Amino acid sequence: MDKLLNYETDPAKPMIALTFDDGPNMTTTVQVLDLLQKYQVRASFFLIGGNITDSTAKVVKRAYDMGCEIDNHSKTHPPMNELTAEEMVAEVQYVDRMVEEITGQPPLFFRPPYIAVSDAMYQSIDKPFICGAGCDDWDASVDAQTRIKRIQRQARDGLIILLHDFEGNDPTVEALDVLIPDLLKKGYQFVTVKELFEAKGVPISGGDTNLYTVVGATG
Repeated sequence: MDKLLNYETDPAKPMIALTFDDGPNMTTTVQVLDLLQKYQVRASFFLIGGNITDSTAKVVKRAYDMGCEIDNHSKTHPPMNELTAEEMVAEVQYVDRMVEEITGQPPLFFRPPYIAVSDAMYQSIDKPFICGAGCDDWDASVDAQTRIKRIQRQARDGLIILLHDFEGNDPTVEALDVLIPDLLKKGYQFVTVKELFEAKGVPISGGDTNLYTVVGATG
């Protein structure tokens, strides 16, 4: 049985939130969870609702039971700035319902597909919008070493790291096995997005027009 990744954080020390888009699945998501377990760190998973099945729901529950956070990345991953308000709400509410059925609570945060936003989205979706610093790990031509270097260059206190756990994204799994211990050695604490907001004193509420990559005074 996986050990609960339940550790105290020190607000005086730098924090980083690892986040993963496009799961869940039975391969890459599981590999990511195995690495989180190996290094005893937490992360946040932004799920596509259409990927939640009876089988992958067990993976989501595993992540939640480990102490990871489950967040919302829409049902079908459309460019939501092109949808009607009703369609936007339906995309988000579907994932909220599915996650709540699995974990007992709906997601707190939303990451817009393609990081495409609009005023109508901010008005219709009552959650903080999360972006994050990425390394183009959706692109198969970007190898693991490049992904590692790009994240290392961007690392800073309050940063949200945007990665992908879609099926077959092996270079990101490989990169994580280097990045996590490297950042731990440099003194970073790995927290969920919720923990990062709370530590930096940022309210968790929709209605603003922020697209968070760094949480805190400059977030």
